[in-house]
This record gives sequence, C-alpha cells and structure tokens, in this order.
Amino acid sequence: MASPPGEITAEPPAEPPARASRRLKPVLGVTAVILLTVSCITPASSLFIIVPELLATQGSGVVISLLLGVVVSIAAGACYAELGTRTPSSGGEYAMITHTIGRTLGWLTFVLTAALLVIIPPIIALGTADYLSSIADLDRPTTGAVVMLLAACTAILDVRANAFVTSCFLALEVLAAGVVAYLGFAHAERPVSTLVQPEALTDGMLSPFTLGVVVSGLVVAMLIVNGFGTASYLAEEMIEPRRDVARAVFGSIFVAATVIIVPTAAVVVGVGSLKDLGVLGFPDFVEAWAGPGVAAAVSAGIALAILNAVIVMVLQNGRVMYASGRDQAWPAPVNAALTRLHPRFNTPVVATLTVALPGAVFAYFFDIESLLGITGVVVAAVYLLLAVGALAARRTPHAGWKMPLWPLAPVVVIIALAYAVSQSAPMDLVITAGIVAAALGYEVLYLRPRRATRFLVDAREDR
Repeated sequence: MASPPGEITAEPPAEPPARASRRLKPVLGVTAVILLTVSCITPASSLFIIVPELLATQGSGVVISLLLGVVVSIAAGACYAELGTRTPSSGGEYAMITHTIGRTLGWLTFVLTAALLVIIPPIIALGTADYLSSIADLDRPTTGAVVMLLAACTAILDVRANAFVTSCFLALEVLAAGVVAYLGFAHAERPVSTLVQPEALTDGMLSPFTLGVVVSGLVVAMLIVNGFGTASYLAEEMIEPRRDVARAVFGSIFVAATVIIVPTAAVVVGVGSLKDLGVLGFPDFVEAWAGPGVAAAVSAGIALAILNAVIVMVLQNGRVMYASGRDQAWPAPVNAALTRLHPRFNTPVVATLTVALPGAVFAYFFDIESLLGITGVVVAAVYLLLAVGALAARRTPHAGWKMPLWPLAPVVVIIALAYAVSQSAPMDLVITAGIVAAALGYEVLYLRPRRATRFLVDAREDR
C-alpha cells in the first residue's frame, strides 16, 4: 500500500514474535458485531434521553428531524465502512486515519478518541440511578461508579460471551421501546399523517414547522445512532472484516434507527396534546397510558440499557488502548502492559482496566457531566478527520468495501459538521484546541524522533 511521502514507510519492519503473539483472535460473525454495536448505540437511551430534547422544539415534526439525522449518520457510516474494511484494526479511527492521511493526523485522532474513552462511559453510567429512582433511592455517584466496575468485569470476559450478555440486555431494551410503541399507537389521538404535516413547539406553544426549525435540531438528531463506529473497533476480531464491517455498520444504524423512530412516532400520535411533548417525558406518557407499574418497568429497562451501553463502550475502548500499545505509541513498559492479554479469555485486560477504572473514579468524585459539551466538539472533529480520510482513501486501490456515489458521503459529513462546530460554545472549542496542542506536542517531541520504533500502526493488511 502506498503512503504519503514522509509519513509512513511503505514496508514496515518485520513484526517481532512477541507482538505477533499478542494478536486478538478473529471469532466474531457479522450478527454478533451488530448486536455489540447496537448495544453501544443504546437506542433506548437515545429514545428516552435525546428524543425528549428534540420533542420540546421539533414538536410533531420530530420524526422528520430524526430521519434527516439518520441520513447524515449513514453518510458518516459510509466513511467508517470503507475505511474500516480498508484498515481492519482494533485501533479504529486512528488506524484508519494513519493509513490514509498520515502519522501526525493519525496520532491526533487517537488522542481525540482517547479523550472520549474515559469521559463518555461514566457520563452515561451516572444516568442509571435516575431511571431506577421509581424503584429504589440510589446514590447517583456510587451507582455510576458501580456500573463502571460491573462493565469492566464483564468486558474482560471472552468477546463472544460479551456478545451473548449484551444481546440479552439488548432484548430487554428493545422490549421497553416496543412497549412504548404499542401503547402510543393503541391510544392514538390523531392520524399518522400528523407526522408529515407537522407543527413545531416554541416556548411550549405550537408554531409552524420551518426549515430553520429542522436545521436547529439537526445537531442533536445526528447523535441518536452515534456509536455505529463500534463495528470498526471490532474489525480485527471479525472473521471476514473485508466483507462484514460495512454490513455491521449499516445493519446497526438500521436496527437502532427503527428502535428509536417507531416509538417516537407512536408518542406523537398517542399523546393527549401536542403541547405535552415539550413538558412531559416518556415515563409520563407510559404512566398515562398504562399506569405507574408499567412506567417503572420501562424505566428499569432503560437502566439495563445504560449498563449494556457502558459494557460495550468499555469493551471497545479497551481495544483502542490495546492497539496503541501494540502499535508502540508509548515507552516500552507501557506498551508491554497494554498488550497483555487475559490467559483464558484472550482479551486486553490491562488496557480495559486502564479506561474503566478512571471512569469509575470520575463518576464517583467529579462533575464529569459538565464535560458533555466538549465531547460533542471532539466527536465532530473525529468525524471530520474520517471524512477527509474517506476522500483520501481512493488515492491507492484497496480490497475493502467501496461506498457508492463517492465522494458524496464524506462531503455531506463535512458540511454537516462545519455547521455543528459553528454552534459550539467557545470554551468547548478552546479546551478541544488544548487537547490538540498537547497531542501534537507529544508527537513532535517523542514519536517523531523515534519514528522507526514508535507508532508503527498495524493495518492488518494480511486479513
């Protein structure tokens, strides 16, 4: 594979036997990967957490907004699918970028994604106590930390065992969403045509559903199926990554979008008044339709969905840290620790604990939810790099899946993300710029002088 001049050697040095022995084993079929990926997306969490924010402004036009968000996600998914089959590595985004647009941007991508590894899981874990509040009075920080530790213990298990565990949780999650869909349509107050003849909400009052309203909700709508990139993190453990990464990406988007959009449509049709969409939550709708007992059961299902999402996030995040050690991104002792595999489960135990234990500490001691705005900017930056990588991927032939209508998908992503970043808070942009500066400093001072022995990103070209 050809590489940009001055960035990657065309033929990397022969792989040391010790490094070769620390390979992850290809054991996953496409169905298992879709289950793990949909579990990471956590469609029920998106349904109960993100969709209410959209309902408050989009009103009965929320389904149109969600569909547009899914379209943008499909465009981003096309970038993941092509780059993931071109470079099937557990390094995920940073391996893809390194092998398309160079070492420096590849390292920057790793640092940006690493910043998310220990921030997003505890933020999500903290929501567990909120959804269990109707069942038990739990301390929020303690519950979040316990969820992180449970996720760490589960993520260390064999990856096929994780696929089974998460699929069981996912079934309960889908059941909870299905209950909402059934109750909403069963208590329909208006025709389905309301969804295509929508009204927005402005300060709790019905208003015209304009293009400006749609655009204002696009940034949030794009997040509902965020997590589909998990399929690329698991590419190295897939039996046929060249064929199945794309199937897993698009399959997970389709499943998650269906689980989210159908119940949302049911709520719009079944709510007593469209004005209630801006003031009530999903548990309130369920309680009005079926009583407090069913509402409590649905909330418990969402709590399990959160645990499920954290398990898969810890699992995939541990593999990113493992890949960074295997690719010699750190001093030798750190690389050796991060690449240590469990003797029985063949999973990266130290790398998994490296991201899970700090997450438990953050959930217990810190107001980590205040960092949520920064994560949006970082995610946008990573997607932007992937879109640029997808544009550069065709410079040399590759055997992986190729997106149709190239370069339409990456161009759509770039335009959408340019808007998303323009709406970000200045402080979030400043902090993200600080992360970028630190990443580039490490690359210049440590990695670049040791380019023959450090950050030798594994493309898994033999797969």
